[in-house]
Amino acid sequence: MNAAERKGLWLGFIGVAIFALTLPMTRMAVGTPDAPLMSGVFVALGRAVVAAVLSALFLVATRAPLPRRRDWKPLAITSAGVVFGFPLFTSVAMRHVEAVHASVIVGVLPLATALVGALLHRQRPSAGFWLCAALGSALVVAFALLHAGGGLRLHLADVLLLAAMACAAVGYGYGARLSERMRAEHVICWALVIALPLTLPFAILTRPAAALPASAWGAFAYVAVFSMWIGFFAWYRGLALGGTVRVSQVQLVQPFLSMLCAVPLLGERLDLLTVGFGLAVIATVFAGKRMPVRSTARPAPVLTPAVEPR
Repeated sequence: MNAAERKGLWLGFIGVAIFALTLPMTRMAVGTPDAPLMSGVFVALGRAVVAAVLSALFLVATRAPLPRRRDWKPLAITSAGVVFGFPLFTSVAMRHVEAVHASVIVGVLPLATALVGALLHRQRPSAGFWLCAALGSALVVAFALLHAGGGLRLHLADVLLLAAMACAAVGYGYGARLSERMRAEHVICWALVIALPLTLPFAILTRPAAALPASAWGAFAYVAVFSMWIGFFAWYRGLALGGTVRVSQVQLVQPFLSMLCAVPLLGERLDLLTVGFGLAVIATVFAGKRMPVRSTARPAPVLTPAVEPR
């Protein structure tokens, strides 16, 4: 492992440590069915608005160039995944499930991110890789079914969380790809800014009408500044330096960090079933990352750089 890969892994770990508090903080902001606080839509889009304002200031301060023409489409896909999809699905779901429960669902994210990264870089995961992916996903679904009750029926919140993982994996993959030719900080900033025409009006429409406790606003501030903005500075840079497939596996620690944070922050408890499933899911992801992934991309010819229209 070279120096760039090591730096990428450390930056990836910093990003994951920041993201680990996202689910507990979101739960603190939206409340529970018995004691609702902010709406999930406001938490998701309101945090994007705050981060977009910070992003606009950062882009001006760093004299960021406009994205190239070829970068607008992947930026839009990145925005759809990490500005809209993941925050919306998780914020709505977190009112109905505990953060400890949701943390197990997050266990499929490392493998999903690695899979998207492999596809974007035209790599061919082995049959063993696919087997581990299927087994990990099956474990997560089984855990959700056991906790849902009422027979073989997934709770809507679990479906939303699984959709959020898919959105995050796509957003991470495309954002990492952009970070190879743009500053990592600029990637998330542009993704937030281009979403502002949609996030701002909906955030205004869904803003809280009643007074809320300071803890809810503090949790909202965390997911706006750290989860939605600063965490991506380290995460996208880490993915670009160390490679998406390799660095995505740092997310193995995220479910455990989220669980550990949920206990003191929310008064939740860890049971043996949750810990057991969490360990099992992480084991499948760890096994999956050891499976061979072959590259099918042809070496790019060395060309004289040309000025690309913006």
